[in-house]
Amino acid sequence: MPLKALSMKALSPSEKAFRRSDEKGLYIEVRPNGSKLWFLKYRVNGKEKRLGLGSYPDVSLADARKARDAARIEIQAGRDPLFDRKMAKIEKRIGAGNTFQSVAEDFIATKLEANNKAGSTISKARWFLSHLSPSIGNRPIAEIEPAELLAALKKIEKRGHRETAVRTRNFASRVFRHGVATARCTSDPAHLLSGALSTPVVKHHAAIVEPKLLGEFLRAIDEFNGSPVVHLAMRISPHVFLRPGELRQGRWEEVNWEEANWTIPADRTKLRRPHTVPLSGQSLRLLRELKQHSGGFDLMFIGQRSHLRPMSENALNAAFRRMGFGSDVVTAHGLRSTASTLLNESGKWHPDAIERALAHGQSDQTRGTYARGQHWDERVSMAQWWSDYLDTLRVGGEVVSFRPVSSGEGR
Repeated sequence: MPLKALSMKALSPSEKAFRRSDEKGLYIEVRPNGSKLWFLKYRVNGKEKRLGLGSYPDVSLADARKARDAARIEIQAGRDPLFDRKMAKIEKRIGAGNTFQSVAEDFIATKLEANNKAGSTISKARWFLSHLSPSIGNRPIAEIEPAELLAALKKIEKRGHRETAVRTRNFASRVFRHGVATARCTSDPAHLLSGALSTPVVKHHAAIVEPKLLGEFLRAIDEFNGSPVVHLAMRISPHVFLRPGELRQGRWEEVNWEEANWTIPADRTKLRRPHTVPLSGQSLRLLRELKQHSGGFDLMFIGQRSHLRPMSENALNAAFRRMGFGSDVVTAHGLRSTASTLLNESGKWHPDAIERALAHGQSDQTRGTYARGQHWDERVSMAQWWSDYLDTLRVGGEVVSFRPVSSGEGR
């Protein structure tokens, strides 16, 4: 006999739990402690199960019947609402443990550290994570909405760091994609925000591209009276085209004196592959002079406080500022642009040889392998020509005006 709403209050507890049935498997169970619980009895594959639908009076008779009917629709469709509920609880529990922070840490460990990515790459990843941790770090990654990620990114943008905001979004996207791949979330909300941030103002590394000013700069380096190691780093850097980090972390074991080259190991290069630099006569002389200061240590450009650490990453730029050359005129990294510009303008060298000297990547791996072998002899000649050219500028010799050459002219 169906239950009636008026009779529900009359159900009083007894020493033992008892049930009162409604219709279509719905019943209420009255327990000795006075609680009244709704259940739906049903069968799946011949096995009887019961699904809790809440407690009375929080769930009225009418509400219990609505819940029963909804569950019966699922059962008739071949689903098991009790199993689905258990799985939802499991997913929620797992999701609570899989916070954005934990998934990001796993991404860094498995995709960066395990693949021997450069220390600078790993440090940058953790830096990007530090911008997101206060806002979404403790949030289950599967529950993060685009709006809350955008709010975190906008905080960075409002501080004037547009480039950081964009790169942090890119990092977040990689974390979400890692979460999708490892079944810890189902989408990448960062992808939806690709056009929601302000476009960064592109800032290039300041570089000297006028020969006359370059000569003045080289003469100023000669007159520098700071640390001998920093002074030699300033003198060597224009000759070898290396990135500042590759230079300052150099080790003596990487220099081949007999073959006159310096090989930067893969774990210190941007492209994660070894890069060999041909050394001109001037570069070799400068390195021998440097060896008088740090030859007994592993590191070439030792720090002032400890020979176990290289000189500061800002040492060269700080020295340039002391010399009177502002950050809008020259930077340590900008010396690569100086070489690239003037070498290309000379018309003497194949563009691929210049690109290889600068350790720029090739989109085609086969072509990259070919270029390394094809242009080595040219790079050796180019390194010596460039050092001779720098010496000409440094002593104030005649500056030759370069003219563009058409493809096919001798180089």
